[in-house]
Amino acid sequence: MRTTSNRTGPSAGRRARLHRTAASAAAVLVLTGTGVLGSATPASALYGDADIQPIESNLAEKGWVEASASSGSDTAAAAIDQDAGTAWTPTETGPGQWVQLDLGGTYDNVRKVHVTFPDVGAVYQYVVEASPDGEEWEVIADRSDAAVPGAGGVDLFTRPGTRYVRVTVTGASPGAEIGVSELMVFNYLRDDLVLGADLSWMDDNRNREYWVHPQVDEDRGAGPFLLDVMEDRGLEYTRLRVFNEPRNESTGSPNTIPYQGPERTLTSAQWVAERGLGLGIDFHYADSWADPSKQPKPRAWAELEFDELTDAVYDYTHDYVAQLVEQGTVPDKVAVGNEIANGFMWGSEAVGAPATEAVHTGANPAYFRDQAHVYQSQPGGGILWQYRHSADPAEYQLYLDSWDRFTTLLAAGIAAVRDASPETQVELHSVIGRISGMDKAGEYWEQLTTRLTAKGQDFDVLGLSYYPEHHGTLEQMEAHLHTLATAYPQYDLEIAETSYPATGGGTMPNSTFPRTVQGQADAIQAVFQMVNDVADNRGVGALTWEPASFQSMFRSVPDMANTSEPNASIDVYNQSRATHILEDTVYTAVQTGGTPVLPDSVNVLTTEDDSLRPVPVDWEDLPAVATATPGRLAVTGTTEYGQVEAVVSVVDEYASVACDAVVSGTRFGTLSVKAGTTCLDDNARVFGPVTVAEGAGLVADGAQITGPIAADGADLVALCDTRVLGPVTLTGGSAVALGDPELGCDPNRLTGPVTITDTTGWNVLAGNTIFGPLSCAGNEPAPVHHGTPNRVLGARSAQCAGL
Repeated sequence: MRTTSNRTGPSAGRRARLHRTAASAAAVLVLTGTGVLGSATPASALYGDADIQPIESNLAEKGWVEASASSGSDTAAAAIDQDAGTAWTPTETGPGQWVQLDLGGTYDNVRKVHVTFPDVGAVYQYVVEASPDGEEWEVIADRSDAAVPGAGGVDLFTRPGTRYVRVTVTGASPGAEIGVSELMVFNYLRDDLVLGADLSWMDDNRNREYWVHPQVDEDRGAGPFLLDVMEDRGLEYTRLRVFNEPRNESTGSPNTIPYQGPERTLTSAQWVAERGLGLGIDFHYADSWADPSKQPKPRAWAELEFDELTDAVYDYTHDYVAQLVEQGTVPDKVAVGNEIANGFMWGSEAVGAPATEAVHTGANPAYFRDQAHVYQSQPGGGILWQYRHSADPAEYQLYLDSWDRFTTLLAAGIAAVRDASPETQVELHSVIGRISGMDKAGEYWEQLTTRLTAKGQDFDVLGLSYYPEHHGTLEQMEAHLHTLATAYPQYDLEIAETSYPATGGGTMPNSTFPRTVQGQADAIQAVFQMVNDVADNRGVGALTWEPASFQSMFRSVPDMANTSEPNASIDVYNQSRATHILEDTVYTAVQTGGTPVLPDSVNVLTTEDDSLRPVPVDWEDLPAVATATPGRLAVTGTTEYGQVEAVVSVVDEYASVACDAVVSGTRFGTLSVKAGTTCLDDNARVFGPVTVAEGAGLVADGAQITGPIAADGADLVALCDTRVLGPVTLTGGSAVALGDPELGCDPNRLTGPVTITDTTGWNVLAGNTIFGPLSCAGNEPAPVHHGTPNRVLGARSAQCAGL
């Protein structure tokens, strides 16, 4: 062991073997594996290249996660700042200091905790606990008996309903800097998170063939229908839109073939049910496309007075859901309207509105404005946002009246779904604009929920569309989801539409993902992850929109007419969930020139049954010169479940104690250590008793003490390669190290009784020769010898009986 001096004067800078040295900075190799394994990838290749790994998310990176600590609260946030160079450091001494994370809500599938520490050459003993409420705690990892130096650890666990994660440092080798550099908590895709798609256009493409491997004659895989391929690749849920009476957007004339009309959608629903997939219905309440920029009434309802329109919404919705139920295709969820951020079934409220507003007389589709005498003849459900902030009472009343009409129509649709199919969930599907953001969206949901409640209705799922080109970055959208989840904890949240192109070059606006097959997979997985990370498990699903057609996840097969095959990105549905989670990082330290000792196995967690077991590791060979100089190196290991990285800190010497005073040469009489840490170097000779007061510390390395040593409540007593002629009595201290060859503290020769009681932290007695009895009691944890037993020429009792 070495020590360093914190004082000036003749002995300043003197060192013994208990020495803290910062390992020189060195690059750490980047791990190429993820330590997470998903479902087996089919052998046959899909179109394009996409490396799809199970989704793993470090919740500590989220803006809503907060850190607190037993002391040193001002630095607690450093444990989650994603900067290994900073650390939470407690302001109080002694074991039992902790830092904890509040994840902002409970999570059912957090499975891994990764902790790193500031002192690479120290041993850290710690316990990781989890709690749903910050009151009742469960130990999920116990490393309180750690004996090997290393700068961190990874632990796997299963504990649904986790909101708080706490790391308590129970002990550390002498001289270690107490603290936590990074605390990472990893979340994985839940089994109940629904991964689906809107596949309404399969109605238009009934005669087109879809195959997983259309060009492999001997085995074309699933097909020939789109649903067959999607189900084969892991799709769980299909949404179908319903147009009242499908019409041409330009002319308003009925379509020759009423694609996505009521009858044809009933048939599509049967196809979905036959394959055991979840079913969603998306009422547009229009004869053509309905979205934030256009929401025309159905032609059959356009000239109805408002009360009649309300009745028509109820009757139509009830009748259609009843038909679905009657044919055995009970929908899991029904959306009352599509992207209704500006209301729906617009009518006469559009007249006179400025063209800068969504709801105005010249809005799309063409037939809405060209036949204004029909479609704008009676009030509808458009929201008059232009009067939201009006100081004119009459104009503001127009705003409120538009909300009343909109929510009256919504309430009618919701009531119809409830009455026709009580088990079906109701979704309201809107958007949050990239520019208008939560200011407008906050007003929207507050008006909507308040008014629906007053009308005796409510809904179950709050759905949003997310296309980066329209709705901003992933970070913005994630913040919006968190805001809504916090404001409206009674609702589940869903991304009801998303997509990303696989072709075109460059990236999409507000996105960093390239427009490639790999970029498509990454972008869609990022949305899955975003929804899964909503606190309290409130994100319930994510749906791609028309993945066989729009920003397509398929391509037309060359030289094969009317045939499509999927991109490799299609496997986001069946490769995004982890089946096995690996202890993917291990930490150790070695002195320069030494050979690092790496574990023969690491743990793997199987998510299907929550079992935890060891799995062998085959480590790469290291060149002889790998540890020749201080620094950090990464060693790659291979397991059947993926790669593991060993982070090896190469240090000149292990962690040290900083000396406030240094004693050298010969000293006669009592040595009283009243404050700070006093170090005896290797030529120190003390003739007389040594006493150590509460909160003070003593380190002797290569010294000789002729007389007793007594410490009561000391922060540290460390003896290395030291001869003591007299009793050693240590009571109520925080750390004891009487020999610890594992850390370079050579054993001692102690003459007289050795008594250690009520120590509450690091407590090591290793390799010593003791001429007299050895007694230990009331220590927490009990003393250990780290594999180097003591030679005791006297009785061993109580906690030291096995040392």
